Parts: sequence; C-alpha cells; structure tokens
Amino acid sequence: MAKVYPDQKEPTFSPCTSYGPHTYTLWMKSLVFNSNGCTVYDSNGLVVYRVDNYDTKGRRDVNLLDLRGRVLCTIHKRLLGFGRWDVYRSSDDSSNSENQEKPWFQVKRCHEMMTGKLTCQISMVECQKYCIEKIGAKTAFRIVNTDDGDIVAHAKQKHSSSGVILGSDVLTLDVEGGIDHSLVMAFVTVFGLICGRM
Repeated sequence: MAKVYPDQKEPTFSPCTSYGPHTYTLWMKSLVFNSNGCTVYDSNGLVVYRVDNYDTKGRRDVNLLDLRGRVLCTIHKRLLGFGRWDVYRSSDDSSNSENQEKPWFQVKRCHEMMTGKLTCQISMVECQKYCIEKIGAKTAFRIVNTDDGDIVAHAKQKHSSSGVILGSDVLTLDVEGGIDHSLVMAFVTVFGLICGRM
C-alpha cells in the first residue's frame, strides 16, 4: 500500500539545542481557543515553543513546551508579594529528581523608583547572571548578560514586510549566538508573566 504522505526529513534546526543567531516571532496568545499563553514561531513560520495557561491568567505554575508538547521547563512563582520565580528544567529521566529540587535559574523582579524602569535579575545555578530590561513604555525588552554587558536577545513590536506595525501582542525576538534558545524562551516566558501578559 502506498503512503499518502511521504517520509519527511527532520529539520536540521532544533530550537531547543540551537546556539546560533535566530529571529523568532512571539505571539502573546495561546493556540488553544479562549486561553492565555504565548506561541513562538521560527523564521519559517513553524511553531517551535508554546505556553498554554488555558482559562487562568497569571498562574503560579506554568510550563514552557516545545512543538510536540514536551515540557522543557516549569516556572513556579515563589513569593506572591516579593516577585520571585524559580524555573526548573525538565528531564527526560523521570527518576532524576535533582532537576526538580534545584532550580535551573531564579528571577527576581526589580523596579527602579527613580526611572520607573522595570528590570528583572536572573541568577543561574552556574553563577551566570542575566538581566531583562523593559525598553520604553511599549512592549520592547532586551536580555543582557550582566557579566560582560552583551545583549543576548532583544524583542520589539513586529513590522510586516511592507512596514505595517502589527499589534502590541506580536513581537520580533532576535536571539544572538552562543546561548541556548530554550533558556532565552524561559526568560521571555517569566518576563511575560511578570508583565501580566500570560
């Protein structure tokens, strides 16, 4: 019997393990009807990451998923009044409880009183430190490696190819090389939760 759909080659780009520069489109909506979340598309228009909160906005536990629905990390809001989130990396090995005991990284919300600028400090288990800075009053933000000051990713409102500005819930995210893209997406997810967008 002939196959209706021929076997397709697996894409050479794997977003979860990629370390090269890449541009994504963030749609601050869930693919699930009448649900909260975020959907991330690659430069070919394929879904690569998603967050689905279903009917609850601002949940205490949120999962970042890949295209196939595999949980990449779980984000847990720790202290309601102090704005701290712990992010746990998921493991394919369910017997490995170490990943569930130690956070992959922690995020603390900071608000500079003098400038009114919203920032988030990120502390990694490996002693790396990052910062997410909101840029202006719009939805733009950037992720900075605080050790060397390099911008590892930045997001801004998306423009169509003809120059039309799309809605405030559609962003372009440019990720530089040398960083795990799933880590950047986890940062973006936490920042979306902090800003009340998911």
